Amino acid sequence: MDVVSRAAELLKTHRESIDRLDAILVFTLAERFKHTQAVGRLKAEHDLPPSDPAREAQQIERLEDLAQKADLDPEFAKKFLSFVIDEVIRHHNKHQK
Repeated sequence: MDVVSRAAELLKTHRESIDRLDAILVFTLAERFKHTQAVGRLKAEHDLPPSDPAREAQQIERLEDLAQKADLDPEFAKKFLSFVIDEVIRHHNKHQK
């Protein structure tokens, strides 16, 4: 097998793995949001605030630690979790209305 064919095969293999991992991420996020939506409904039923800054800070710290252990840029992990938390709070605010 020549170098170009070998590179093309490796590229195909990596892309197939990326596609599988993307699917895992999507299904994992969907499962996570099912639970956060249940939390949002529970908060609305009991007139609790849609956000919990102490919990959010704790989760960000936890995720940064996990990212370091996984050799993932902790700043990226923090930004990703912040994005997810913002979306969760948006959903919780919808339940409050």
